[in-house]
Amino acid sequence: MTRIEKLERDIRNLSPQELATFRGWFAAFDAAAWDHQFEEDATSGKLDKLADEALADHRAGRSQKL
Repeated sequence: MTRIEKLERDIRNLSPQELATFRGWFAAFDAAAWDHQFEEDATSGKLDKLADEALADHRAGRSQKL
C-alpha cells in the first residue's frame, strides 16, 4: 500500500467531526502552499511575461473595469 492509499483509507475512516476538522486544516495548508509558490514565481520573474501582456492589453484598450 502506498502512502497515498493509506492516507485515502485513513481519511475515509474519519468521523464527520474529524473530517470537518481535517478539511479546515487542509484548506489552510493548501492556501499557504499556493501563496508560497505564487510568491516564489513572482519573485523569480516567472510571471513577468504575463504581467507585461496584461498591461499591454490594458494600454491597447482591451480591458474593462470590473
